[in-house]
Amino acid sequence: MITIWHNPRCSKSRQALALLQERGEDVTVRKYLDDAPSVTELTLTRDTLGLRAIEMMRTGEKLFKELEISNTAPDEALLNMMAAHPVLIERPVVFANDHAIIARPPERVFEIL
Repeated sequence: MITIWHNPRCSKSRQALALLQERGEDVTVRKYLDDAPSVTELTLTRDTLGLRAIEMMRTGEKLFKELEISNTAPDEALLNMMAAHPVLIERPVVFANDHAIIARPPERVFEIL
């Protein structure tokens, strides 16, 4: 089973989903802006990705700058910010086979199939 944290307004997210669907994969789509992941889910995702929290964030997002988020803030603070403001989560995140990737570029989805 494959799950994608998807933003339908994002071209990279749409492309990643299309690549999965073209291969006939069974994909669960989670519109994470409407169904924001909890801090616990984000923590598990960070650990599965093998990244620091800042590497999961859209640091170029306008809100990132408005909230004056520091690139050196502790992971716990950044995870809380992403849970409160899911627009800060880099997208799309794709989960399959106990692995996860940020599908940028979208072709990265093939790495976990």
